[in-house]
Amino acid sequence: MSPALQQRLLVSVIMSVTLSTLMTAWVIWLNMGFAEDFLARWQHAFLMSWPAAFTIVMLIGPSVQRLAHWLLTRRGLQASGRPAA
Repeated sequence: MSPALQQRLLVSVIMSVTLSTLMTAWVIWLNMGFAEDFLARWQHAFLMSWPAAFTIVMLIGPSVQRLAHWLLTRRGLQASGRPAA
Protein backbone atom coordinates (compact mmCIF):
# COMPACT_ATOMS: atom_id res chain seq x y z
CA MET A 1 0.00 0.00 0.00
CA SER A 2 1.39 3.37 -0.98
CA PRO A 3 2.18 6.01 1.68
CA ALA A 4 -0.42 8.33 0.12
CA LEU A 5 -3.15 5.68 0.46
CA GLN A 6 -2.05 4.88 4.01
CA GLN A 7 -2.32 8.56 4.92
CA ARG A 8 -5.73 8.88 3.26
CA LEU A 9 -7.02 5.85 5.18
CA LEU A 10 -5.62 7.09 8.49
CA VAL A 11 -7.02 10.59 8.01
CA SER A 12 -10.40 9.10 7.06
CA VAL A 13 -10.46 6.89 10.17
CA ILE A 14 -9.50 9.77 12.49
CA MET A 15 -11.91 12.23 10.88
CA SER A 16 -14.86 9.82 10.79
CA VAL A 17 -14.35 8.59 14.38
CA THR A 18 -14.08 12.16 15.65
CA LEU A 19 -17.13 13.35 13.72
CA SER A 20 -19.27 10.33 14.65
CA THR A 21 -18.30 10.54 18.32
CA LEU A 22 -19.08 14.23 18.67
CA MET A 23 -22.18 14.38 16.48
CA THR A 24 -23.92 11.33 17.96
CA ALA A 25 -23.21 12.49 21.51
CA TRP A 26 -24.45 15.99 20.69
CA VAL A 27 -27.68 14.87 19.02
CA ILE A 28 -28.50 12.36 21.76
CA TRP A 29 -27.84 15.02 24.42
CA LEU A 30 -30.06 17.52 22.57
CA ASN A 31 -32.89 14.99 22.33
CA MET A 32 -32.61 13.30 25.74
CA GLY A 33 -30.21 15.18 27.96
CA PHE A 34 -27.94 13.07 30.14
CA ALA A 35 -30.51 10.35 30.76
CA GLU A 36 -29.72 7.15 32.60
CA ASP A 37 -29.18 5.22 29.37
CA PHE A 38 -27.23 7.99 27.60
CA LEU A 39 -24.05 5.93 27.17
CA ALA A 40 -25.90 2.89 25.83
CA ARG A 41 -27.80 5.04 23.34
CA TRP A 42 -24.65 6.90 22.35
CA GLN A 43 -22.75 3.64 21.83
CA HIS A 44 -25.51 2.27 19.60
CA ALA A 45 -25.72 5.50 17.59
CA PHE A 46 -21.93 5.63 17.20
CA LEU A 47 -21.69 2.02 16.03
CA MET A 48 -24.42 2.65 13.46
CA SER A 49 -23.04 5.99 12.22
CA TRP A 50 -19.29 5.38 12.07
CA PRO A 51 -19.26 3.04 9.04
CA ALA A 52 -21.36 5.55 7.10
CA ALA A 53 -19.13 8.45 8.16
CA PHE A 54 -15.99 6.54 7.16
CA THR A 55 -17.45 5.67 3.75
CA ILE A 56 -18.54 9.26 3.17
CA VAL A 57 -15.13 10.67 4.14
CA MET A 58 -13.35 8.18 1.87
CA LEU A 59 -15.62 8.88 -1.09
CA ILE A 60 -16.21 12.63 -0.72
CA GLY A 61 -12.91 13.69 0.90
CA PRO A 62 -10.90 14.08 -2.31
CA SER A 63 -13.67 16.16 -3.91
CA VAL A 64 -13.85 18.41 -0.83
CA GLN A 65 -10.08 18.90 -0.96
CA ARG A 66 -10.26 19.83 -4.66
CA LEU A 67 -13.13 22.23 -3.98
CA ALA A 68 -11.21 23.89 -1.14
CA HIS A 69 -8.13 24.21 -3.35
CA TRP A 70 -10.22 25.67 -6.18
CA LEU A 71 -11.90 28.18 -3.84
CA LEU A 72 -8.56 29.30 -2.43
CA THR A 73 -6.86 29.67 -5.81
CA ARG A 74 -9.94 31.38 -7.27
CA ARG A 75 -9.70 34.04 -4.59
CA GLY A 76 -5.99 34.53 -5.25
CA LEU A 77 -4.88 32.71 -2.12
CA GLN A 78 -2.47 29.85 -1.75
CA ALA A 79 -3.08 27.01 0.69
CA SER A 80 -0.80 28.82 3.15
CA GLY A 81 -3.26 31.73 3.25
CA ARG A 82 -0.84 34.17 1.66
CA PRO A 83 -1.74 35.96 -1.56
CA ALA A 84 -0.47 34.25 -4.69
CA ALA A 85 2.48 35.92 -6.39
